[in-house]
Amino acid sequence: MRISQGTLSLSLAAAPWIIAALCYHAVPSLSSPTGQKAITMAKKTIEQVEVAGKKVLMRVDFNVPLDDELKITDDRRIKMALPSIKSVIDRGGMLILMSHLGRPKGDAGDSKYSLHPAAVRLGELLGQDVAFASDTVGDDAQAKVDSLTSGGIVLLENLRFDEREKQGDADFAQALASMADIYCCDAFGTCHRRDASMVAVPEAMAGKPRVVGFLVAKEIQYLSEVIANPARPFVAILGGAKVSDKIKVIDNLLDICDRVLIGGAMAYTFSLARNGNVGKSLVEPDKVELAKQLLAKGGDKLMLPVDTHCGDDFHSDCNKQVVPAGEIADEFEGLDIGPQTAEQYAAEVSQAQTVVWNGPMGVFEMPPFDAGTKAVAQAIADSSATSIIGGGDSAAAIQQLGFADQVTHVSTGGGASLAMLEGQTFAAVELLDEA
Repeated sequence: MRISQGTLSLSLAAAPWIIAALCYHAVPSLSSPTGQKAITMAKKTIEQVEVAGKKVLMRVDFNVPLDDELKITDDRRIKMALPSIKSVIDRGGMLILMSHLGRPKGDAGDSKYSLHPAAVRLGELLGQDVAFASDTVGDDAQAKVDSLTSGGIVLLENLRFDEREKQGDADFAQALASMADIYCCDAFGTCHRRDASMVAVPEAMAGKPRVVGFLVAKEIQYLSEVIANPARPFVAILGGAKVSDKIKVIDNLLDICDRVLIGGAMAYTFSLARNGNVGKSLVEPDKVELAKQLLAKGGDKLMLPVDTHCGDDFHSDCNKQVVPAGEIADEFEGLDIGPQTAEQYAAEVSQAQTVVWNGPMGVFEMPPFDAGTKAVAQAIADSSATSIIGGGDSAAAIQQLGFADQVTHVSTGGGASLAMLEGQTFAAVELLDEA
């Protein structure tokens, strides 16, 4: 399968943090061009509720990658949930964890999507037994929940084995809600979705404590507060494959940022909008008019590549050349920003006080077309700016390049971080208790 620029699977970056009672703060209202507003109300955290002797239903993101032998190849999502998990069990609470994994078609018989490996790994990380329920709201789940004692944990089977999860079904949500005394959302990666576990469950638990975990609190603090009131200059770097994926993000950030730098394959759609020659590059011809509108709106604020690193085939050993932007030969395709562009973008980052990065500059998993992404990552790591790395491919890149500890914040949710950069509000968060 061809891996195009900006289409890698979701990957998280950054080591787990242990956070004290952290909630995201009230911030000035930030309107997007569509009239949406960023989340502004402070929410109560799991640290702020009494959990001793109570059952806590916590939505986590254990959507971990598994190999062919069903062994976890990257456990960072589990590690990121540890602070919230420990806050409950260390204070004598009883914890019911729920998550999805992959995209099963409502078939519990598909073992490759089972969360059992996650239960085993969590037990290893905590040094205690973690019970695993073979269903979500069935007899085994209820029996395991009924058997919980102080400090105990049960992980329910994959929520998406029941098609009612994606449907936001109220009966399914009520069955989950009836198990617990407290609801906690600590799955930022699905906060922009309306799955039953994200919206219908907390709705069904109205009147009971409904709080955020430390992971969600930290995410929204950076992706809402910092962007609503950034230190300037404020620079956004946007890459990836498709303009269509990020039209609203670009539109919103052009109203907020001092500079918006474009990379990745979506740069070729902008080049096409300027009547450039893009050769065999990945483009979206049906988005050219939208690209023209963004170019007109952005003016000098919207920066496009000035040169392109091209290849005549999609592999490391292809014939390569660097050409000015818009001058790609018919038999070549753009696979990375060129060295002059990388230098210009690094210079912009070096002057910034706030940087948001979402999406690689090229095919960063295939040298030598990783050079542009490396240059941007290095510039961000060297910068003294507040740096926020939107999840997905850019999070994977910053981790792979070893810079995760040199940036301010690495998001754990690709789609969710994009939605927040668009200025969307999240029902999954808004309905939770205010601090």
